[in-house]
Amino acid sequence: MFVLLTLAIAPGLALFSYFYLRKQIAKEPSRTLFHTFIYGAMMTFPILFIQHVFEEEEIFSHVFFRDVMFTSGLEEFFKWLILLIAIYRHVEFQDAYDGILYGASISLGFATVENVLYLLTYGTDIAFVRALLPVSSHALFGVVMGYYVGKAKFAPAQNKKILLFMAFIAPYSLHFIYNGIFLVRQFSLYIMVPFMLFLWWFALTRVKQAHIDAMHQFRQKARTNHT
Repeated sequence: MFVLLTLAIAPGLALFSYFYLRKQIAKEPSRTLFHTFIYGAMMTFPILFIQHVFEEEEIFSHVFFRDVMFTSGLEEFFKWLILLIAIYRHVEFQDAYDGILYGASISLGFATVENVLYLLTYGTDIAFVRALLPVSSHALFGVVMGYYVGKAKFAPAQNKKILLFMAFIAPYSLHFIYNGIFLVRQFSLYIMVPFMLFLWWFALTRVKQAHIDAMHQFRQKARTNHT
């Protein structure tokens, strides 16, 4: 059991550590990030329950609508909603890069619990594949979501709504494509590899931009305090 839990938790911890350590100015309080991770972990169970009910009731006539459109939208909507309710107006959300950390944290909370449940069900043979695909993809979806939430937090009032909308639609679109690739069974591997490379590139460019924005905010605050 210990080995299984280690294999389930390690990928999420490693990915979060990577994004956390990239922040070169004041680090976000670990307690707030831990709470965000717990929110993500807790939302796994209502999401799985809703998915189970819809599957048992056969709400969707085709697997595409269930596994691609609905599942992608449900998971990203819960993450987005919790970020808006619990984190967006939090006093410790202090710069654009914090959005990256909170987005990654809530996504990895969900991905870690989901990973534990999968490994308990199917065994540790799939641990490596899940670390490369579901866990890392959830982290990157969270990074993209957090980037736009961070932009919205410090944007002029007239731009906030469109940025908050982008905070949902951008990761949903990426998640939609990710889930859709698995339906193309014969060619899924050939499509998934370039998509994951694109996803890493897309997310890391957002990480870089958020860091630039945060440094700019930090310098502005320093100049304001100095004067």
